[in-house]
Amino acid sequence: MKVYFLGTGTSQGIPVIGNKHPVCLSKNEKDKRLRSSVLIEWNHTKIAIDCGPDFRQQMLRIDNDRLDALLFTHEHADHTAGLDDIRPYCFMESKSMPIYAQKRVIESLKKRFDYIFETENRYPGAPSVTIHEVEASKDFYVEGNKITPINVHHGSLPILGYRMDAFAYLTDVKTLDEDTYDQLKNLDVLVINALRIQEHPTHNNLEEALIHIQKINPKKAYLTHIGFQMGFHEEVQKTLPENVFLAYDQLILDI
Repeated sequence: MKVYFLGTGTSQGIPVIGNKHPVCLSKNEKDKRLRSSVLIEWNHTKIAIDCGPDFRQQMLRIDNDRLDALLFTHEHADHTAGLDDIRPYCFMESKSMPIYAQKRVIESLKKRFDYIFETENRYPGAPSVTIHEVEASKDFYVEGNKITPINVHHGSLPILGYRMDAFAYLTDVKTLDEDTYDQLKNLDVLVINALRIQEHPTHNNLEEALIHIQKINPKKAYLTHIGFQMGFHEEVQKTLPENVFLAYDQLILDI
């Protein structure tokens, strides 16, 4: 399995438009973060988790010419606004893109991208999708690969993370139920969000992310969905436990 970090930033990305914070002015490429998303290459299948407003740019910069499925964690714009950019994949393969999400998220996408889901008088240039509704803890398969949706809480909003074999991707997490920790046992790699040092009402701060990591106890953990308030990449990394790493854009993991 290969995991490509397409973006590791929060909803505004880094640098934030017009922001003069030192991190936003950093010349270090590891301090420049597009909106959070990953591409997973697994048994010759390519699966993306989320497609935010930077999706086209992310696909171009890794020169990705195929996508077999798209999974959504939740409906917020920084995780869904790039849906129209699946068009080239639909056109190249002459088929609909399989998308996987909770029913609530599908309904939100239908409102935002009604022309994609239109069944009559479709605009000929619109991408087409095949809808798969998923529920937490109910396994599903993408081209024979088992995926487990994991229930997590983004503040009061129930959203999904995903486990694939010994890899799990959780973003926008604030709290986990006790039985969720059991679903995340025996991981080689955990990816989980850590927005900043300071408390936030709906996202992990760094301390909370480290507590989740300690309870889950993966071999390695990578932090994502990072805001500029976290600080400089190189400085923050020095403060982390030896098996915990700040992810950065275009990082590739072999698992």
